[in-house]
Amino acid sequence: MPPLSQLAAAPNLLTMLRLFVLPFLVIEILDGHWKLAFVLLWVAGVSDGLDGLLARLLKQKTTLGLYLDPIADKLLMSTLFLVLMHVNVIPRYVTVLVFSRDLGILLIATVLFATGTLRDFRPSLLGKANTVVQILGLLTVMTVQVVDAPGLVELKMVLLKMIAFLAPVSAAEYAWIVVKRMQSPPATAVPRDA
Repeated sequence: MPPLSQLAAAPNLLTMLRLFVLPFLVIEILDGHWKLAFVLLWVAGVSDGLDGLLARLLKQKTTLGLYLDPIADKLLMSTLFLVLMHVNVIPRYVTVLVFSRDLGILLIATVLFATGTLRDFRPSLLGKANTVVQILGLLTVMTVQVVDAPGLVELKMVLLKMIAFLAPVSAAEYAWIVVKRMQSPPATAVPRDA
């Protein structure tokens, strides 16, 4: 698919909707309009779920989408951690640990890419668990602002502690995997019989 027509692909339009919603979500949180912010968060979340589904159903997987979707996801989550910390809804230490992990991974990936040693870079099971807990944590933090339920407050605190634990642990695991892969010899081609 030509680069310009990739912009018009339905999944990429949904991803761009997520990016478009983000500044308004930030404004509503900063202004204390939690119900509207909650709705905008759900619009972003639903668009995230739908873009992957549409890409498969409509056979519109594009190179642009391959890069744009994870960038939009990470931008949404990182921005939410910063803004929610700014309005004192998420403790500072949680946001610092999340950002330290992401920055460390970004630096490692950049160095490996720049040196041409980038190998299999798929996230680990622990890395995926970290992402899931962060998503659940952010959703719970936002829900607590609009729904008065004591059980949610306890759930929020548990999830934030899990995020604070998983962020450095998954970063350490990621670094260990990269070092281990860098030390392993490159796979040799097995000659095929003629």
